[in-house]
Amino acid sequence: MSLVKVIEALSLPPDACVNQRVPKKLLFEQDIPTAADKRQIQDGIEEMIWVAALKPTNIGVPIFKDNVREYLEIAVITTKLHISAKPTRIIELIHRAIPYPVVLITSVGESGCLSLAHKRWSQGEIGKVVIEDIRRTHDFIPEALNTEEASFIASLKISDLPNQDLYALYQGLIDCIAALGASKISGKFALPSSKVQAHLLSDNLDEHARIQREIIMLRAKAEKEKQLNRRVELNLEIKRLEEELAATKDKLRIGET
Repeated sequence: MSLVKVIEALSLPPDACVNQRVPKKLLFEQDIPTAADKRQIQDGIEEMIWVAALKPTNIGVPIFKDNVREYLEIAVITTKLHISAKPTRIIELIHRAIPYPVVLITSVGESGCLSLAHKRWSQGEIGKVVIEDIRRTHDFIPEALNTEEASFIASLKISDLPNQDLYALYQGLIDCIAALGASKISGKFALPSSKVQAHLLSDNLDEHARIQREIIMLRAKAEKEKQLNRRVELNLEIKRLEEELAATKDKLRIGET
């Protein structure tokens, strides 16, 4: 994937740029859970670059601090993975290993994705940071963007994001990812216009994904079911869920309702 196109879309100020290679051993020094995870990092990552550090001094956005989290800077990192790598797990491991909130641009061949994850203080270990949900785009090819993906890339400009503090800026990027996810379902890319709308968008995306998983599971059961009555019950349940899915799809049409 051409990482340059995504980085350019962020319009990073020169003072924020770091452009340093990140050795894999730095990830190993963190709490990597298993030997298998260490092998994934060793064999799966081709290159990691710390592209930029977004701080109040270079983007003019204040730090954020409360009892739950502290955002002093945001790291922008690119990662090139080998074709045989398992991106989902490696992306999670990178977000877990780096104590700052990370804008992670991951590439595998010609395609790649953008991922972010809010972080907070651990409730069990003083001074330790843990991640919340990882929000990730679908894989896309920067040199062959569809209309919605092109709109998403255009929405990433740092100076156009919320600037109350670094938490708000980071959430703004997560909202861009949510808008892209919604556009795959609704066919239209539109950013949420308020915090309430952003929450609703995120909740509806999660609900849409949950219903899809249930439908897939029930269809698999129905195919294997030998009793006719039970198969009819499963098909009725599938139909009900499909109606719920359609209703959720309508909720993802931002700006049309």
